[in-house]
Amino acid sequence: MRVLITGAEGQVGRELVEAFEGHAVDGVVATGRRQLDVADRDSVLQAICSVRPDAVVHAAAWTDVDGCEGDPGRALQVNALGTRHVAEAARLAGARLCYLSTDYVFAGDAATPYTEWDQTGPRSVYGRSKLGGERELGPDATIVRTSWVCGRHGRNFVRTILAAAAERDELAVVDDQHGCPTFADDLAAMIVRLVVSRLPGTFHVTNQGATTWYGLATAALEAAGLDPAKVKPIATADLDPPRPAPRPAWSVLDNAALRLCGIPLLPDFHEPLERLVKQVAV
Repeated sequence: MRVLITGAEGQVGRELVEAFEGHAVDGVVATGRRQLDVADRDSVLQAICSVRPDAVVHAAAWTDVDGCEGDPGRALQVNALGTRHVAEAARLAGARLCYLSTDYVFAGDAATPYTEWDQTGPRSVYGRSKLGGERELGPDATIVRTSWVCGRHGRNFVRTILAAAAERDELAVVDDQHGCPTFADDLAAMIVRLVVSRLPGTFHVTNQGATTWYGLATAALEAAGLDPAKVKPIATADLDPPRPAPRPAWSVLDNAALRLCGIPLLPDFHEPLERLVKQVAV
């Protein structure tokens, strides 16, 4: 199997490159934005059709939630139309396609974890653009929805909160948004498994255990040997300044499809959190 990865310079993309290279596939073609602008149809068709991979993992996206809210046209161009281009090229090249999506496709007003078959209803531009990307895919594609991604590379919540805790005596973190933290290396390993197994359909892939951003912040400080009392819980409405894009109050994803397929779920988030804290501290 030869694999082409879009968005290979992002925090998930970099882990995907390592995970596929470690899986003894025939070859991994890693493309970042400098090599492949997914919004440019001609470039996408040329890149994928010239490589003719067996599988394409489409991790490229504009993930700046507040940026998307301020520029809906760009969000749709990259996340929805860009996915159309990748899907077309993969189809012409005869490649299976795996698309990385998000918990933001849901409204965030549920009382129980969302399964893969629950009704979507995004309330942000980012969520609508990513759902638009999902709708560009054929029945044989694999959709991986994930949430609250943290990892060794790039900007993410855990790295930000640890850096802030080293500089400040008190941190205010929202405690009324609920979700499942997901660690990029664990996520990449599961994507490899789904792609190599050629499993189509939608899968929710998160580490196990639901919490709030406040809960994740205190857990990160505890793992780092810092005082979790530095973190004070606040409501989303108390954020100053307020965020331009609405955040889901409830985005807990049930990994029902994995479980029903008999695929072992990712471990509880505390395990990879401790691993990440040690890696960041080195």
